[in-house]
Order: sequence, then structure tokens, then C-alpha cells
Amino acid sequence: MATAGNWLNGFSQSEVGDQVRMRAALVDVDGTLVDTTYLHTVAWWQAMNEYGHSVAMDRIHRAIGMGADTILDHLLGSDRDRGDDEAIADAHSALAAVHWASLRPTHGAADLLRACASRGLRVVLASSASERELTALRTAIDADDAIADVTSADDAEWSKPAPDIVVAALERAGARAVDAVFVGDSIWDAHAAGNAGVMCIGVTCGGTSQAELAAAGMAQVYADPAELVANFDRSPLAAH
Repeated sequence: MATAGNWLNGFSQSEVGDQVRMRAALVDVDGTLVDTTYLHTVAWWQAMNEYGHSVAMDRIHRAIGMGADTILDHLLGSDRDRGDDEAIADAHSALAAVHWASLRPTHGAADLLRACASRGLRVVLASSASERELTALRTAIDADDAIADVTSADDAEWSKPAPDIVVAALERAGARAVDAVFVGDSIWDAHAAGNAGVMCIGVTCGGTSQAELAAAGMAQVYADPAELVANFDRSPLAAH
């Protein structure tokens, strides 16, 4: 499924070649490394139903990747009564938390992180999850030996598609935007990375198609982390 785009677009000629070296791998977690996209879809669907909002699951699925600060505006409209927003977000969190103990990684998730680390890339998990949820997610991935740092909800004022989390991950990595690649599974990952000036590559294991991810600006798209690992040396992650 891997598709190659002209991923050097956007870099000046002086930055191409020896001067372009990807020193950091910034990796989304939900949907990319842990199989949670549909879990969050159902949790948001149930939480909104509890407060009288009927939203089709296909719309919710396509909004997954946004945080609670943006997803409700996107799905319910910005001109609504916001009085129940905090309760809806809390209900979503509680419903999702029921499944934390049974979370499973996506195919090749740990292998991807270790492949990045073994090639000298500083691996930062770029997540806007709470600290408690991050603990469950990291347990599911089981690759702490390859993770240099993580971000959480405390590191961003606004969630994706705003660039806050990507910028925070860059800071944790100690890298410039040109020295990093972001790996994600949603169009919101592509927009957030693009807004931060970071190249983005994608995986479709979160349920968004290759065509949609490519149209959103992802330079290359793979089926899952395992396919990215198999093509690592031909991917932007291996660029010198």
C-alpha cells in the first residue's frame, strides 16, 4: 500500500541532501500505535447520545484525532448550547477507560519505535491523551525502551488540527521541524503536522483511506506500522 509522494517538496535546494537529516520521529498514538479509533468512535457516540445529540458513527469516526476541545464544535456546530460539553467529554473518557486494560497495539507498533530508535532517531510520542490514559497506551505498546519522551494533554492549549502537540513534541525532541517526521493515522494528524511545518507520513490502520491521507498532505502512506518498518529504508524516516 505504500505510496511515494515528492516528500522533498517544501524544502529549499540548500536543505536537500546531506543537510536534511531526520533526527526525530514524532509518532501519534491513538489509531497509529494502539487500535483505539473505533473504541473512541463508539465512546463519543454513546456520550453524545446520553446528552440528547444523535450523530452518525461515520461522522464521528472521521472526526477522531481531534481533541475534546474541537471535536464537539466539529460534530455539533459552534453555535450550540455548550452547557453539556464538559459532561459529554467526561462521559466519553469514562466510557473509553473501561477498555484500557484490553487495549492492543497496531501491527508492528513496537517494531516501528525500535526501528526508529536503533537508527538514531529520537522517538517522541505525540499524544494529547491524559497522563492516566497515556500509561494504559504505553502499556499496550510495550516499547518504553525505544521512547525518549512523550507529550500529553497538558502540553497543548488546542488539540489537532492545531499544531500545538506537534510543536510540543518537537521541543521534547530538541529538533527543528525540518529534522523530524510525524507519523499519524488521520487527516487531523496531517493538518497538525503541516501547520507545524513537519513532514507527515501515514498509516491506514486507524480506518482512514490511503487516498484521504494523501489528499490531506501525507507524503507516504502505509497499511500499518509493520509495513512502514518493512519499507523503512525507502521512507522519509531514513533520509540523509
